[in-house]
Order: sequence, then C-alpha cells, then structure tokens
Amino acid sequence: MSQILIIANLNCDHILRLSRPLSSGARIHYEDLGHRIGGGATNTGLGLVWAGHQVELLSQVGDDKLGDWLLAEAAKLGLGCQQVHRLVGPTQSLQLLMEPNGERTILRPNRPRLLLPQRIDWSPVDALYVNLSAEHLPRLMSEALEHALVVAQLPKDLAARPCHYLITSDDDLAQHGIAPSFEWAKSIAGEQLRAFIVTEGAHGARAYLASTDLHQSAVPATLVDSTGAGDCYAAGLIHGLLSQSDLSQAMAEAARWAAFAVSAERSIPPETLKQYLAST
Repeated sequence: MSQILIIANLNCDHILRLSRPLSSGARIHYEDLGHRIGGGATNTGLGLVWAGHQVELLSQVGDDKLGDWLLAEAAKLGLGCQQVHRLVGPTQSLQLLMEPNGERTILRPNRPRLLLPQRIDWSPVDALYVNLSAEHLPRLMSEALEHALVVAQLPKDLAARPCHYLITSDDDLAQHGIAPSFEWAKSIAGEQLRAFIVTEGAHGARAYLASTDLHQSAVPATLVDSTGAGDCYAAGLIHGLLSQSDLSQAMAEAARWAAFAVSAERSIPPETLKQYLAST
C-alpha cells in the first residue's frame, strides 16, 4: 500500500440536468438532481482507496453544516481528512449544468485560495497529486520531488507546477492557444519533468517525452457524465506508476479508469471501477 497526498478541492456539486445544450439567449428546462460530493480530491482519491492505497486530503471546506456533511461523506469513502482546513464561513456549492450528451458546464463560485501549511513532512508520502492553486504551493511541490512521485494538473493560470508528470486536456490547452510539447511543459513543471500527458477524449492521450511522443488509445465507453474523468484518469496513472508499470502501461490503466468514470452518472468514480479493481 502506498501513501498518497492529494491537494485538491473537496466540493459539494449541485447537479442540474438540462433539456438541451447551452446556447446564448436560449430558454432551457432543467431537472434538479440535488447535491453530491465531488471535486478533484474525491474524484481522484476514491479510486486510489479502492486500489488499496492510503489517501490523505489537503483541502478546505466551510465551518458550516454543509462542510460537516462533506467531511462525513469523505470519511465514509475512506478518505483521510485530518489535513482538511475549516474556513470561517459557508461552504459554497458548485453548479454543474449537465447537457443531454454528457458534457457539462461548471459554475464555480469565487472562494479563498487554500491555506497551505508552511512545511509538510514528506517522509511517509509515496505520491503527491495537485489540482488547485495556492500560495507556497510551488515551493512545497519542489520539496516533495526528492521524496515522492509528483503528478499535477496544468493550472488555469499556467503557474509553476514542479512535478514529474504534468497532465492536461487538449481542450484546456487549446484555450491558451498553445501547441503541446515537452519543452513548453518544462517551463511549467521544471527540469525534472518526465512526461507531459495531454488527454484527447475519445482519441486517447498523448505523452510528450524528451525525445519522443507516446500515444495511448482510449477505452471505448458511452459518454454519460464527463465530470471528474480527468481526475479519475490521473488516479489511474498514479496507480499504474506506483505499481512499477512503465508509462505506456500506466496510461493504459488510466484510460480504463477514465472509461469507467465517463460511463456513469456521477462525478466520483462508479462502483464498476471498484469491481474491476477487486478482480485484478
């Protein structure tokens, strides 16, 4: 069993199912599907728990009843919450607008950045996953590099993310008008970067290495809800790398995890992934 620290948001997702795709000026009917636990912390951590790893979350929630509920739900899922900070004020929900084809639009409230500790004891940590922005984060990630496998999602503001593996999607990268390359990714991740992985939806994923590219096909799946698929992909990649797999094998495992994620109507990984992991 590996010990994995996840620095990511622990969210309460409010789900609204739309009758048709969003378009400017449209009047669209919706069905309120209520609230569910989500965020990068849960979407990544749950599959890793099912794979037998010990997962600790470094995140924050409000000091209200909704924050209490989120922590209780995370604990039920087997996620460690000792390092989750309680922010003074309410826990703000995210609005997830689900289109009939499974695509989603996320309405995210403005909220304070995560308050990180000045120091973290990296000695027991085997892997670190980062999917948010916070003060002192690049310094802490740099300190982790000598002790743990470090995997990070490309931040929206293209800030520094010292890591071994940097992940993004082709859609997110296109918003910045950037052509993917290993050399460009090093400007974000640093000289210790081993691979820059760009997911391409149904077309699979491509890893940009120092001297070559590596393509991995997607696992066929019916798209029901794409929420959390990127985090689930990252979790599968981390599991594969910690299992001493080479990068191509780890990417194949990540593709399987992502296929389970998109084929279920929920943001956290579905029970089908748990069943798959129990059988392997």
